[in-house]
Amino acid sequence: MEGVSLLQDLCKTSPQLISTNIVQIFDYFVLRISDSHKKVKQKALDVLAEITGVLKDALNPVIIGLVEGITKNLNSKDPRVRAAAVKALEESIAHLDKVSLLKEFSYQWNQLSGQALLDVTECITVLVEWVYARSPEVVQHDALPVLWSFLENKALPVRSANVRTVATKLASALHKVMGTKLKRCAASQPPHVRENLSKMLGW
Repeated sequence: MEGVSLLQDLCKTSPQLISTNIVQIFDYFVLRISDSHKKVKQKALDVLAEITGVLKDALNPVIIGLVEGITKNLNSKDPRVRAAAVKALEESIAHLDKVSLLKEFSYQWNQLSGQALLDVTECITVLVEWVYARSPEVVQHDALPVLWSFLENKALPVRSANVRTVATKLASALHKVMGTKLKRCAASQPPHVRENLSKMLGW
């Protein structure tokens, strides 16, 4: 807890020091995000949410570890830990490199279940438009497979009425930026996937 508080203070007083040594410092800090002690974990996530806006691009070299640490806490049964993880997730989308985030969210998606799966899908949906305008190939390579997985019903183990809503939002966001290209990409998918997409988008 003292170490996490020290990092919090140093980010305010000496952000350049933290930025210069970001990899070495965050190799240890990321472990606190996954700490077995709930209070340490919550404190680390709270501090991460606070310092993300201060450090911004300096965090790019450690995005992979941060996203993994945050997403693993989204299914926490402790409401305070979950709330802290959601806040850290929101701050990362606001301040970190969106192309890198989309890639990492899509990668982590396959490791997730339950509410975390839906939370990360919503993050991908938010990022689609911004990333497509700059790197359309990243959206096709990383976001489309998430949609196909939903349409193959791979997300159905999530016991939530929101599954369809979340999937529809993602499909709509992809359709908005890709237009008819989405239909062409769907052509290589199994018939039931194409059919589910058509129903979802009212084609």
